[in-house]
Amino acid sequence: MKRITCIALLALLPLGAFAQAPEKAAACAACHGEGGAKPILPEYPVLAGQYANYLEHSLRGYRDGERKNAIMAAQAGALSDADIRELSRYFAAQPGPLYTPSVHAASGPSAE
Repeated sequence: MKRITCIALLALLPLGAFAQAPEKAAACAACHGEGGAKPILPEYPVLAGQYANYLEHSLRGYRDGERKNAIMAAQAGALSDADIRELSRYFAAQPGPLYTPSVHAASGPSAE
């Protein structure tokens, strides 16, 4: 019985708990901190726990010149779509100070 309980609990852990950092995440950590959770400056955003689709949209924007920031444009410029997807999913799965509720979660006063 204990074995089944342990297996069930492990199945509930987010995939990010086991996810290994993509190789390109090392460059991100220089400014955004390990796992994207502790930026070196307060004006740098926390990546850990952010929505993956938001991170993807932002990185593509920097890469394609739609968003303006010299540092991020240089960092994102060499990323492929696959790199962007991988990094976005990795950072979204990391524990951090952001709270990003599930899009399926109930909202409003009746949810309490």
